[in-house]
Amino acid sequence: MSDGKPKQPDGKWKIKEQPGYYEAEERFEIIGGVRYDFLASPMYVHQKLLTNLYLAFHHACCADGETLLAPLDVHFDADNILQPDVIYIARENLGIIRDGYIYGAPDLVVEILSASTGSRDKTIKKDCYEKFGVREYWLADPVYRTIDQFVLENDRYMLVATLTERNSIAAHSIPCLSFALEGMFPDADKM
Repeated sequence: MSDGKPKQPDGKWKIKEQPGYYEAEERFEIIGGVRYDFLASPMYVHQKLLTNLYLAFHHACCADGETLLAPLDVHFDADNILQPDVIYIARENLGIIRDGYIYGAPDLVVEILSASTGSRDKTIKKDCYEKFGVREYWLADPVYRTIDQFVLENDRYMLVATLTERNSIAAHSIPCLSFALEGMFPDADKM
């Protein structure tokens, strides 16, 4: 019985792509009133490290707060809307989550360095997190396999440690957050 649709000789449906315009979700941040577009999707090494960090955060602190992943807007004000890779909000601060977004400073954020965003993560994003009072900021470098741990002291970030996969990391501002970095970074052959 035929329904009038064309079939391949083997009986499978033929799928044809249609040219046209499609609505695609844009990813961007606004820092100091300037829009910065994300030009490419993250690579494997970024996503693997992101996954490993999320699992470590979740395992250590799921009862004490919320761990979230990009893309998710963190609204500091109208001129500063960022998308950190990992966001941790302690239970007592969960009120900053409303209307599907975050409005205010998370307790800790992590940025994973990449060729396209690394210089921004180290400079203007770090300055923005500092200005708006994010208590702790971690910069994860998948190339050098390190995490720089910055802690807010007297309204300024202080680098308290640069850790390798031979170390463990413990958040200064979140008592539950401590884990070994061994196995956190993806294998070098996947870079």
